[in-house]
Amino acid sequence: MRVIDADGTLLGVIPTHQAQAKAQDAGLNLVEVNAKETPPVCKIMDYGKFKYENAKRERDTKRTRIVQETKEVKFRPKTHDHDFDFKVAHARRFLEDGDKVRLLVQFRGREMVHPETGRDVLDRVCRAVADLASVNQMSQMEGNRMFMVLAPKAAVVAAAQARQKAKDAEADMRRPKPEGDVQTEAEEGSESEETAPAKTVPAAEPADAEPAPVGFD
Repeated sequence: MRVIDADGTLLGVIPTHQAQAKAQDAGLNLVEVNAKETPPVCKIMDYGKFKYENAKRERDTKRTRIVQETKEVKFRPKTHDHDFDFKVAHARRFLEDGDKVRLLVQFRGREMVHPETGRDVLDRVCRAVADLASVNQMSQMEGNRMFMVLAPKAAVVAAAQARQKAKDAEADMRRPKPEGDVQTEAEEGSESEETAPAKTVPAAEPADAEPAPVGFD
């Protein structure tokens, strides 16, 4: 196998047992990183640290993706002030979290005769959240319902992302690093092909065990 040292130095093609001995002397693992090459390429590394850093990079990548949901808040044409304020508070919280808000006014019976009452409700909500959002979709009727969509302003979204990043960083600080370099089959299956090395090369196999799929000279 072709072996790369822990510092990145190419050691060349050496027998498996010699590569294993070198890894053990350094207190590290011999890990196959490219099985498609002939001979396969292995690297001497701290496999537990390697997995931890890869998992951290994947979490950081996911955090940079904007996942914006659309939350719905329902009103009536004659919503009382207390209920109105309560619902507006919900809308503000959703917007502060970086989500869109779909405002819905439900009409019943003769209320359909005066659709302007629904527009008045939507206008009141817009004024109440003007510091956080702008109109993403103007009000329109669908059957006995009138709706409007609000979107948080760019600064509000940025602030929400910053808060989430701070929470994630705090969670990372509390998350203990994995102890030891033991790799289970379940962990192997959960890794992506792009980031996870194929396998670690065992130091020795029992006589009745199946032959290891790596480690040919």
